Amino acid sequence: MAAFATQAGELSGRWAAAELPRLMASQTPPQDVAPADVQWTTRGERRVVAGGDDELWLALSAQTAVWQTCQRCLQPFERPLAVDARVRFVRDEAQAEVLDAELEEDVLALPRWLDLRELVEDELLLALPLVPRHERCPRPLPLPAADLPGEAAEAEQRPNPFAVLRALKDGKATKAD
Repeated sequence: MAAFATQAGELSGRWAAAELPRLMASQTPPQDVAPADVQWTTRGERRVVAGGDDELWLALSAQTAVWQTCQRCLQPFERPLAVDARVRFVRDEAQAEVLDAELEEDVLALPRWLDLRELVEDELLLALPLVPRHERCPRPLPLPAADLPGEAAEAEQRPNPFAVLRALKDGKATKAD
């Protein structure tokens, strides 16, 4: 990683969705649809800082489309997913922990080797919404049972299970109730 950043290296490529198993596991595509490939680019950068250690940075971007299940209508839908991340590499975990609290960018300890595929997958997973849903569901949502015409009349005929408690509270109930 240090050599890549020092040389201002650039890499780009495309991975099949199957090569990112954790991202695949988070998707719910229809059976007849293949998940989209992931396109990515990365660029290393070394910044010379006066009076301190040089900073090593990695700019990373990735784009794909993911299939998720809408939490409103429970139908699968495809959504674009894109990340643009900047990662700063530092000497060790202790320094990474201190700087990570101070900076908006991600801070990682400088590894001996970097699994770029894993880093891209991590960033894509972090970009997934916690509650996936359509902007507007394509099908009307089902009404609650009480809002259906036949169910409303039936609900009125059933005795209220709390009627006895209300009567006790009002002092109208007897021990036979």
